[in-house]
Amino acid sequence: MTSLSTPAAASAAAPDDAELARRVRGLDVAAKVRLLTGATLWALPAEPRIGLHPVVMSDGPQGVRGTGEIPGATGLLAPAPSAVGAAWDVELAERLGALFATEARRKRVDVLLAPAVNLQRTPVAGRHFEYVAEDPLLTAAIAGGLVRGLQRNGVAGCPKHYVANDSETDRTRYRVELDERTLREVYLAPFEALVADADAWTVMAAYSGVDDGSEAAPMTEHLGLLRGVLKGEWHFSGPVVSDWAATRTTAASAMGGLDLVMPGPEGPWGDALVAAVRAGEVPESVVDDKVLRLLRLARHVGRLSEPGAPLERPAPPAGPTDEEFALLREVATRSTVLLRDREGLLPLDAGALRRVALIGPNAVAPYYQGGGSAFVPAVRTVGFEEGLRNALPAGVALTVLRGGDDRAHAPFADPGLLGDGITADFVDANGERIGGVTRRTGDWGGFHDYPAETQRVVLRGELTLSEPGLHDIEIGAVGRFTARVDGEVVASGDEDRGVEVVLDSTHHHPPGTRVEVTVGDQPRRVRLEFDLTVVDAEGYGRLITLHLRHRPPGPSVADEIADAVAEAARADVAVVVIGTNEEVESEGWDRTSLDLPGHQVDLVTRVAAANPRTVVVVNAGAPVVLPWTEDEVPTLLWAWLPGQEAGHALADVLLGRAEPAGRLPCTLPARADDVPVPHARPVDGVVTYAEGLDIGHRGWDRAGLTPAFPFGHGLGWTTWRYDSVAAAAGHPAAGDDLRLTVRIANTGPREGREVVQVYVESPDEGPERPVLTFAGFAGARVPAGESAPVTVTVPGQAFRVWDPDAAAWRTPRGRYRLHIGRSSRDLRLVTDVEV
Repeated sequence: MTSLSTPAAASAAAPDDAELARRVRGLDVAAKVRLLTGATLWALPAEPRIGLHPVVMSDGPQGVRGTGEIPGATGLLAPAPSAVGAAWDVELAERLGALFATEARRKRVDVLLAPAVNLQRTPVAGRHFEYVAEDPLLTAAIAGGLVRGLQRNGVAGCPKHYVANDSETDRTRYRVELDERTLREVYLAPFEALVADADAWTVMAAYSGVDDGSEAAPMTEHLGLLRGVLKGEWHFSGPVVSDWAATRTTAASAMGGLDLVMPGPEGPWGDALVAAVRAGEVPESVVDDKVLRLLRLARHVGRLSEPGAPLERPAPPAGPTDEEFALLREVATRSTVLLRDREGLLPLDAGALRRVALIGPNAVAPYYQGGGSAFVPAVRTVGFEEGLRNALPAGVALTVLRGGDDRAHAPFADPGLLGDGITADFVDANGERIGGVTRRTGDWGGFHDYPAETQRVVLRGELTLSEPGLHDIEIGAVGRFTARVDGEVVASGDEDRGVEVVLDSTHHHPPGTRVEVTVGDQPRRVRLEFDLTVVDAEGYGRLITLHLRHRPPGPSVADEIADAVAEAARADVAVVVIGTNEEVESEGWDRTSLDLPGHQVDLVTRVAAANPRTVVVVNAGAPVVLPWTEDEVPTLLWAWLPGQEAGHALADVLLGRAEPAGRLPCTLPARADDVPVPHARPVDGVVTYAEGLDIGHRGWDRAGLTPAFPFGHGLGWTTWRYDSVAAAAGHPAAGDDLRLTVRIANTGPREGREVVQVYVESPDEGPERPVLTFAGFAGARVPAGESAPVTVTVPGQAFRVWDPDAAAWRTPRGRYRLHIGRSSRDLRLVTDVEV
């Protein structure tokens, strides 16, 4: 059994479950229960008597965040999952998953808490960027590639958040109400695919709850969906892990099907679960099954050995490497969507350029990744300016202007203005100072580096302001605190808060209080004092949060826009990079608007009027309304949240070195009022999925509305003709896949990659279904002037429906019409299939 020491050998020569069960029986109840709650924030306990070594987990899915044990550690930052979804390429997703596995081994991580396979039900969802697509089939395909890439390299994927946890408002408390058919056909579908097809080794239960008409319960204790569907029907053999600090009960969660409580070592299980077993509330066999599932996971990831034997981790891979940077750059370019290029402005002719204007708030401060638990401290970031400067020929002048600040909050105070720094005094319950530290930073978010007995942290320092004019000082804190500026109380809080400051991300983005300070001819020293009570955030530790921000005097937004317009008018081409930022897209809250923040609409309108050769690049992970007509802005690119290689990728696309081959994984609205699901706010603690099956593009079809750009849209560098389609013999009624051969022709001047998409129109008879259901896709690269056959597999599941009365799947008979084309609204061919 020493072969268990490496992940590669685990599948080939692992002991069977009988051997694992024998090991479990060798432990008493308390020892077994101890294994089911985290030993730390990220690691599970070890048990040498059964050969179990610590299994370490890490946040994803934009990379491998790591465990935070090494201060200042960095990692590879990939494009956000909505960008990966936009590539519409399963093989590319699998390569990215393999890269994540390499990065995980560097960080001694065994389980990556990814991918997030909730659906982009509403465009205002705070974690929209973290989800793959609005469609269950596309989500399952891309996420499946990521999981296979991870697990073929010995690192577990952990699909999350099971299930119907598609918004952030009150995410730890709300309950979703939806009918059983919608649950089965839409929201469970990606999870089912990842269990059945990708063999995911673990699954994470969501914070929220589900009421499917049969049972209403939090997902950490939902008997029907955990033990009934996931473990029973789908034969999932791994452990179900809680989202962090999601578990609130003992017997109910244990009996409901949860297997691992995270984080630890505290939690609702431990001694309470041991007592519940001894009292007969939880059978010991239920605990045994949980430990067995944990051992299966440990076996998969190479953390199981001969009982009592040591287990050395292999040396971590070297890196990061140039090849890995190149893959991240490739993902970013191939996910970029060319929405519109009416005048054929792209790709730019670099040889004809003399002056380029790079404009916009996101041109100056790119938004590389979304906020919250997915955040990865990047090993490097290549900004849009750096990427273009490196790519443009010598002699081309590149000017960069912000065109106005789009952020509501000021930046963190410049360390150069803090003199000797801010001193923190650590104070115990008796009011005695028990230590301290000095740091030259205004960012004290989530600070916890102080003695365990600390009850308060008092920060003191000075901000030296020398620039004449009006300065904004902004102070953000959470919980109980008092903030003084020059001895005067300017802000305070009296709320006793706990782990919710982490769960709702207020410790990342505390609300701010602004203080205006006028500076004349002489520098002014502003005295600062912040008295903060430590917040007990349970498994996340005891922390304080203080943001000290400062905005100096400067030109107005109107002045900055005027300067940008003047520069655009002088340039051969203006590239305007707009989008969202860390205040807008993050775990912890949903957006309140689809509008671009700040004055970006006005900026684009005026720049485009000054220079008709304007390229607008959208740097956002989720939809925003783009109000400009084709006459105003003829060229639009969507670059998503592109990760660390952002600048290189954009330069590659603008200069024609790489095709923007992406397709939209979600629908872009022309007006916010048209969105089928405009918000996800709970009403009396309930979110009702009233749209049923009509999620995303299906809802647009049902309403008969025209979006700005439909699901699946993307132009690329060339044009395409669809010539014919032929269906291979198959029996969808028996669950067989159907294979279509579609012949396409590249009718443009350049080689390109086309994504052939298939949508199913169901018979009039039988249960009502969406107007069109996305049913399959395949990509093909074709040289200019040539044609090629493309095989698209339509799974038999595309024809089936859930029958609640029979509690089973069935395939209604009849003639199904298959539509084939370039997007959900650009359908070129039709063929009928008799089922």
